[in-house]
Amino acid sequence: MNHVLTVIASPAGPALTDRDVALVRAALVRTAVPAGAAGAADWLAPGEAFDLPFEGLDPAAAERRARAALAGRPVDLFAQAALGRRKALLVADMDSTMITIECIDELADFAGLKAEIAAVTERAMRGELAFEAAVTERVARLADLPESVLARAYEERVRFTPGALSLVRTMAAAGAYCALVSGGFTYFTTRVAAVLGFHENRANRLEVADGVLTGRVVPPILGAQAKLQALRELTAAHGLAPDATLAVGDGANDLPMIEAAGLGVAFHAKPKVAAAARARIEHGDLTALLYLQGYRRSAFAA
Repeated sequence: MNHVLTVIASPAGPALTDRDVALVRAALVRTAVPAGAAGAADWLAPGEAFDLPFEGLDPAAAERRARAALAGRPVDLFAQAALGRRKALLVADMDSTMITIECIDELADFAGLKAEIAAVTERAMRGELAFEAAVTERVARLADLPESVLARAYEERVRFTPGALSLVRTMAAAGAYCALVSGGFTYFTTRVAAVLGFHENRANRLEVADGVLTGRVVPPILGAQAKLQALRELTAAHGLAPDATLAVGDGANDLPMIEAAGLGVAFHAKPKVAAAARARIEHGDLTALLYLQGYRRSAFAA
């Protein structure tokens, strides 16, 4: 069959069952026009995720029928062509995607400005403010903080998103090239990339003089267009077709690369991003991106 629907349970439960498979399969093959056909389910991980091959429906219609059949259950699902699912390039956002925090908000906490700066961050990530201007404005408020707060913020505040390590290391082990491309700061991306196993990282560089932050970003500022350009450059550099690429992020500055990738995923994303992306992960962790590519739990890197 030429398409496959992947259904992924929330880590918080409940687990998927054979009854869920039957409900979804019945929805795909019901006699309403158009009538689809579905094959046998393939469990990628018992209780966690299954693939259901189908034909006769377009992917969006299959997803609508499956969601209705599962009646509001906390699951993620995505339908796509069966061929070409496994991607050879991963381009990932960092803040609130590979890690659970926004680094600039945590830096602002050391200056007693977290609530104020976090409000601007939220508006920028929702697409309500121009990203580059918002970066300039927020970093300016960090002027005169000692450079040592960077190490403290990394050591005390950075936490990796569940599934991040498995996602990057599994794709890398399968031969994919993995790039961390962030509107955040190089101090953090270099360290996060090294731990998770990314091949390279790109981000903004905070200017430091005499051991303190100057309140400036070394130009140019890496924003939405730079992320898109990174995706295009890496696609060309590795001789790939656009369909062989995967991009993931949560904020408005990630949307251009998400829309341009072969598989663009909005991960626990802001409303504007979730509404525009073809693939959305709203309940699962980052291992959901492996299931979308057809990886089995038994194949995940340790």
